[in-house]
This record gives sequence, C-alpha cells and structure tokens, in this order.
Amino acid sequence: MSSSAIESVLVENRVFPPSAEFTAQANVKPADYAAMCAKAEKDYSGFWGDLARENLIWSKPFTKSLDDSNAPFFKWFADGELNASYNCLDRHLGTPTENKVAIIFEADGGQVTKVTYLELYKRVCRFANGLKSLGYKKGDRAIIYLPMSIEAVVAMQACARIGMTHSVVFGGFSAKSLQERIVDVGATLVIAADEQMRGGKAIPLKPAVDEAFAMGGCEAVRHTIVYKRTGGNVAAGAKDIDWAKVEADQADTCPAEMVGAEHPLFVLYTSGSTGKPKGVQHSTGGYMLHAMLTMKWTFDIKPNDVFWCTADVGWVTGHTYVTYGPLAVGATEIIFEGVPTYPNAGRFWDMIQKHKCTVFYTAPTAIRSLIKAADTTPDFAPGKYDLSSVRLLGSVGEPINPEAWMWYYKNIGGERCPIVDTFWQTETGGHMITPLPGVTPLVPGSCTLPLPGITTAIVDESGGDVPNGQGGILVVKKPWPSMIRTIWNDPDRFKKSYFPEELKGYYLAGDGAVRDAVNGNFRITGRIDDVLNVSGHRLGTMEIESALVSNPLVAEAAVVGRPDETTGEAVSAFVVLKGTRPADAAAAQKIAKELRDWVGKEIGPIAKPKDIRFGDNLPKTRSGKIMRRLLRSIAKGEEITQDISTLENPAILEQLKQSL
Repeated sequence: MSSSAIESVLVENRVFPPSAEFTAQANVKPADYAAMCAKAEKDYSGFWGDLARENLIWSKPFTKSLDDSNAPFFKWFADGELNASYNCLDRHLGTPTENKVAIIFEADGGQVTKVTYLELYKRVCRFANGLKSLGYKKGDRAIIYLPMSIEAVVAMQACARIGMTHSVVFGGFSAKSLQERIVDVGATLVIAADEQMRGGKAIPLKPAVDEAFAMGGCEAVRHTIVYKRTGGNVAAGAKDIDWAKVEADQADTCPAEMVGAEHPLFVLYTSGSTGKPKGVQHSTGGYMLHAMLTMKWTFDIKPNDVFWCTADVGWVTGHTYVTYGPLAVGATEIIFEGVPTYPNAGRFWDMIQKHKCTVFYTAPTAIRSLIKAADTTPDFAPGKYDLSSVRLLGSVGEPINPEAWMWYYKNIGGERCPIVDTFWQTETGGHMITPLPGVTPLVPGSCTLPLPGITTAIVDESGGDVPNGQGGILVVKKPWPSMIRTIWNDPDRFKKSYFPEELKGYYLAGDGAVRDAVNGNFRITGRIDDVLNVSGHRLGTMEIESALVSNPLVAEAAVVGRPDETTGEAVSAFVVLKGTRPADAAAAQKIAKELRDWVGKEIGPIAKPKDIRFGDNLPKTRSGKIMRRLLRSIAKGEEITQDISTLENPAILEQLKQSL
C-alpha cells in the first residue's frame, strides 16, 4: 500500500437487489442502462449532445457538444441558446400539466398553499416584469436571502427568466457572510424577507441585510426587495421596496430572455479551506440537462408522483431538486418551511401521510436525529403514520452510515422502497454516483456506481489508478455538462482547487473513496482533509463514525483528529446517545469504555477514540451540517474563533468542551 492510500476497514455484505415489480415500471431498466453506458463509451460528446437535444427546448440549436480547447474551462453546447425558466414553465403551457399542482407549500405553522403550473408561470412573469421595470436586465446579479417558500422559487425563476444571475444565500447565514457574497458577486439587487419562521419562532432576515450594508462594499446594490413573510416590525431602509409593490399592476406574461448555454445561471458560495467562500459558477444549458436527467433516472419520476426534497434553496440540493429539476419534468413537489422536529418529531411522517408523498429525499443528519427522536418520543415514531404512499427514498449531503440506512429502509420504506444514496457536490450540479432504482443492487452505506457518461475513478496522489479494495482519492476523468465552470472572479483558484497538475487533468472531488473488490461499488470514506494519520495508518473519519453509530446506544457521532505526541494524531469522538447524556463522570467513563471497545472490535484497536465527549446534540448549522471545524478546535483545546452565528444551538459548545 502506498503511503498516500487511505485504509478502508468497513465491510458491508448486505445486498438488496431491485424488485421485479420496481424494475418493470422503472424509467431506466438494466438493458437501457447497459445501452447508455455503451453509447457514452463509444461517442462521449455525442451521448450528451443527443440527450441535450431530446430533453431541453432550444431557441437556437447548438452545433457542437463539447469544447475542450481551453481545458479545464470546458464548454458544453456553447453556440446554442435557451432559457432555464422557459424550460421549467413555458414548456408545460397548453398541455394538461399547466393545470397540475406544481408546488404544495406547507408553512412552519402547518398552513398549506398549492399553486398550479399556470399560476406559478403567471407569478414568475409578474415578478420578472417588476424586476425589468426597476431596470434589471441580462447579466446583472441578484442576491436572494429568503426562507423556504413559493416566493424563493419565484425569485430564482424570475431572475433566470430575464437573464439575471442569482446567488442564493441560506437564511441561517450571518450578516458578515451575506456582505462577503454581495461584494464578491457584484450584486446590484438583494431580494430578502422581513423574517422567517422556524420551529414556531420568527427569525429576522432583513436586519442582517441592513447590517451587511453597514459593513460597506455594497454600494452597487440599488434596491432591496422585501417579501413580508411575517409582517414583523423591521426598519425600512432607503433602498427598500415592498415585494407586493414590485408585482403590482404587472402583466402575467413575460417573454423569456434567451441566453447562451454557457450563460451563468447562478453562482453559489461554498466554504473553502482558507475560509474565503468560493463562488461556484454554473452554466444554463449543461446544468439544466443534468437536473432533468437525474429527476428521470435517479428519482424515476412519474407524472403522478409527489416529490419531496427537504433541502433548503440556500444549498445546491435546493437549486437542482427544488427550483429547477422537478419543474422542468412537470412534477408535483412539496416545499416545507419548518424543521423536522416541530411541533413534534413526527412532522416529516405526518406530511408524507397528509400529502401522499411518493419520493422522499433527505439528509443523513435528519435521519439520524429522527432515529433518536423515535426512541425518545415513541408517540411520534414513523410506525404511527401511514407511509404506504412512499415508493422511493433518497439520501443526500454526506455518506449515510449503514445502520442509519437500514433504519431508513425498514422504518420509512417498509423494506420495499429502494434507497438512492446520491453522491454529488455543489460543484457537480447534480448526481454523479448513485444507484438507479430499477437497475442497481443496493448496499447500505454505498453510493454504488456512477451514472452513464460519468467516469469516476479512485487514484493515488500522482493520479495513478488504485486497485479495487484499496482507498484513495476520488476523481472524475472526463468533463460532464453540469460541472462547475469556474470560481467567480478567481480562475486560478478554480484550477488549483479542482484540477491540480499532479492529477493529470482529472477533476478532484476532494473526497476519499474505495471501490468494493467484488462488484466495484464506490463508497465515500469522507473528505480528504477528514483523514486521520494514526501511527502511520490513514483512516477515514466516516468509517469510525459509522462504527460508533452502529452501537445500539448511539444516535449520532462525529469524529475529528487532534495532535498526539505518541501516535501523531489521535481520534476524538463527539457522541449523542439515544437516551439521555450520562449524569456523572463515572457513568460517562463507563459508556466511553464500552464505545472504545466496540470500535476496536468493529474496526481494530488502531481506530479506538482516544477521547469521547457526550452532548445532547452536535454543533450543526440550521441546515443540519455538522461544523467539524468547531469540533477540531474543541478537541485541540483551542479558543473558538470561528463564526458561530449559523449554529442551531450555540449552547451545545460548552457541553462538548467538558472532557472526561
């Protein structure tokens, strides 16, 4: 094994083949999959070009699929023209879909609003006309800072409709994060809400915009359009204009501005290792193609499905699988404003039952917190609800540990629903490695195989392929249509981050992975920077976390490294138990010893955590993402200097600082 190899120690032997019934009705059957893979192998750019012609509506057809003359700044369908909003809305006008429900919106307090495709089209057109009346046009940039709502979709679609590039900022981000993004993208418009509702509480948004402006650098912003979600008492600024006023008296038709396929549809900021956010720039044509294809392939979407992706539009999952993908294929989708545990831990299951959800797509962090909730509040366990409408489950955001996968499969899917465990990133635009539910045998904890036309591989630090069964660095060897085009205003950082010279021009995903020695399935072992070097062994934190969570006492776990004089690096674990936190040090030490021994048995003594800390929960952003940088600081005993304004529960940090 080379010194750069990541050791893989997790073994998973459970396999769940697709049922004959599911395969018989699937959009992609085994023969289709084989034919697509063969075509992509034989004529790569032709494969994608044919799909782009079949799925998208072009105002000007393209003549060339892939332009790789300036690699890694690849272009797809570059001389073609289209509009993303037209491909989501206008394509359904005059068909039965125009009277179909597009969005079922459930507010935090339980109120339900439904809009049809025709009604949504008119709302988008009115808002787009309002933007034009304020002088906004193709090429301008807008920051969108809205809660989960129909309005968020309207704002994004309206920007796309007139050729504006949008950059959505998650409603949990601080004024400083907002200011950085306004300045970097060069926004001339901010679209915000007065407040958002989460868990029965009104959380201010507009004051953060005012604070961002006060920090300076935002002088290019001409207007702040304010959607009055709560009618809360927030101060009005000189640039403010009421959303209702923007829409008032506007026509409910608005011609879509056709743009080149490479026109930036959006810039979405993702955290960088340096702390400076990276503006991931996505195209219009290639991005829209992947959004549509994955709705059809991965989610097997049908005309009568009710699709629910629980992600916020502030993240890429909410872009691809809330705002663009479902609407482009004419699906009915659920949008939810609140949190899964309010007013009780049965909120998700109640909504699935009420709205007859058929395809449910959520994150492992949500699943794990609901596993704990089902144990502590059995009245709201999934078994108390009718979940028989569900036919397909999905997982997104991070690798799902095998025990959480099994709970999801049994308790939500009734052991009859395939789980599509999707690997992808902000930078990839859509799914890359995922089971196809009518084709792929499922393995808990594995994202299985790449989609047709996606050429993923596992390599060492010089770009050489490593054998199956050995861990390494995940790369994509060929460009694909929905890939990141550049980092906004920073092409050098783009090349350095994603196409380092030593990797032979491959796209660097930044994740470690391993392929099963028997069937070639991929399993993500965690971020490359989440690899611990313990006594010369390179261990992925994900595998140690999976071992901990497989213990019946544990609901959730996060593992980080800290310096150690003896072993180089030591494993530090932060654990949430299914029951209550240990009452005293003796009880905590007893459970900690049991968990160390468990990890030793599951993986080997080398992976035993040096220290274990217990908390009521883990430090997460309001989107459910664990803030591992904070945990690293705590493990090292450092003072916390990071911005904690996005934390769901900042008080948890004091709990986790207490070592045994």
